[in-house]
Amino acid sequence: MSDHSAPLRHGAIILARHGEPALSRKVLLSADEYREFWGAYEIGGILPGQAPPERLRKFVAECGALVSSTRLRAIESARTMVGERVFEHHDMLIEAPLPPPRFPSWIRLSPKLWGFIARVWWWYFNHHEGQETRAEAEARADRAAALLIGLAAGGDNVVVLAHGFFNHLIGRSLKKLGWKLVESEGYKYWSMRRFERG
Repeated sequence: MSDHSAPLRHGAIILARHGEPALSRKVLLSADEYREFWGAYEIGGILPGQAPPERLRKFVAECGALVSSTRLRAIESARTMVGERVFEHHDMLIEAPLPPPRFPSWIRLSPKLWGFIARVWWWYFNHHEGQETRAEAEARADRAAALLIGLAAGGDNVVVLAHGFFNHLIGRSLKKLGWKLVESEGYKYWSMRRFERG
């Protein structure tokens, strides 16, 4: 009879999006104005007074590892649930840059629509303006997935507080490695997507 114990099953990986930023999206912007908006969005925190969903709070309270991106909105989102508890922040988890195409200034759109267009141009037309390319972001997502799988290897769940689009890329990387999406709340603020080892 073998003395070797059975290997631990990996914990789940829960990819959560940060809370609502303290920056109104109820505006119409030109492409150049959207660049300024995105710059402010990238360095800003979240709208004060938000209450994260109770289910996400529970996952965070019980997880073996909590990690966030280094962006303030991700760190502040995690802090609403853990206070001063220490957790890791990783540059590897920040959002892809997604610059908008240089449309004429008379075209004025909402930040949400600009975000969609920027993703399409970046994804299908390799529009990156010298910033991170799609291929580079996908490689970064692969590295992020490997980091998270390592954290989950001991059997405890891992919760990630990061960003909608880059979380999507991490999810694609996890699926390539045999992980299954078992629950999804979409990509709205505070939403979760739960992956388990297949």
